[in-house]
Amino acid sequence: MEIAELTAEQFEELRQLLLAERDRLEAHLRLSEEGSKPVQLGTPIGRLSRMDAIQQQEMTRAGRSTLELKRRQVEASLDGHTKGVYGQCRSCEEPIGYPRLRARPEAPFCLSCQDRRER
Repeated sequence: MEIAELTAEQFEELRQLLLAERDRLEAHLRLSEEGSKPVQLGTPIGRLSRMDAIQQQEMTRAGRSTLELKRRQVEASLDGHTKGVYGQCRSCEEPIGYPRLRARPEAPFCLSCQDRRER
């Protein structure tokens, strides 16, 4: 099955989606910054409250890590726009296809290559 190249309108639509996603991710990262700071051991709270605070901090850090990874993927896709290679699979260099990019604009691989990577 041959996948068509992106039209200029699709290319621009996807770029706008990526820009909006980057803004959303950066806002979430800013909001979660306070929750990822180390728990102060000198703060007078109970032992269980401190354990809860440390657990919450670890969950926030894990969430931030996921957000940062996705932000890097979005930035790489925006860089691909600038270089004129956006929409090409990084593995086989075939077009990824508009439906997949519409669902995941930061997708670096076509469905076939993504499926192979996941197996």
